[in-house]
Amino acid sequence: MNKLKVGLVQQSCGANREDNVRKSLDGIRQAAESGAQLVVLQELHTGLYFCQTEDTDCFDQAETIPGPSTEQFGALARELGVVLVTSLFERRAPGLYHNTAVVLERDGSIAGRYRKMHIPDDPGYYEKFFFTPGDLGFNPIDTSVGRLGVLVCWDQWYPEGARLMALAGADLLIYPTAIGWDPRDNDDEQQRQREAWLTIQRAHAVANGLPVISVNRVGHEPDPSEQSPGALFWGSSFIAGPQGEWIARAATDAEEVLVHDIDLGRSETVRRIWPFLRDRRIDAYQDLTRRYRD
Repeated sequence: MNKLKVGLVQQSCGANREDNVRKSLDGIRQAAESGAQLVVLQELHTGLYFCQTEDTDCFDQAETIPGPSTEQFGALARELGVVLVTSLFERRAPGLYHNTAVVLERDGSIAGRYRKMHIPDDPGYYEKFFFTPGDLGFNPIDTSVGRLGVLVCWDQWYPEGARLMALAGADLLIYPTAIGWDPRDNDDEQQRQREAWLTIQRAHAVANGLPVISVNRVGHEPDPSEQSPGALFWGSSFIAGPQGEWIARAATDAEEVLVHDIDLGRSETVRRIWPFLRDRRIDAYQDLTRRYRD
């Protein structure tokens, strides 16, 4: 049995960066005290989700990698002996920024990074204004606890990214996330959106025979422009197994630290009975690289 104990830190965020970082650090400590070997944080966990509006002042929040956050979180990874998946607003060069997940090894070093590939531009999620699409591809990051297929938020709606991570030998799929409801939507619409979000990610687990970890923020964050009622992030962080089965689930409306075992050896067992990779018709998929088949 190849058991891995993982921790998920679901938190709310406010305008004070130090308070947000403290919550993340406290959550990591709590998970490590419960035996977590791998701890995953949510998307852009050091601040508010600033993409609700297009404001150039927000670029001041970006930082280099390596930089202050990788040093601070790397020091804690080294102290606790855990692998961390963090999420940062990366300043790559003047005028060039990415939404980047950074994986820190248990000795505090940077094991690798993933730059968000799919960038949304929707009401309340104006990310194309801030983030350049990733250019590192869909490549898992090798760590002492396994090969991590790290993607970010909007990537979770695309089966291609999950598949390419699986084809590159990822042991599990990880999605730091920031997604929520428009408070003006009625209850039925809100539930449809959340269920779609849960379903698509569990489908990646099933289609690829891999566990999935998804960590979302929680709580209401106001719209700085006051043109909308803001975003109500729905939490619901979870771990699903390689058949899409629920392993652990967090609340929709509360901060929470989940710690649970994942049996990485089950992927081999599941893929033997559901050999989806074996039966792929790679000779017939050429049109997948087209935008649309007119």
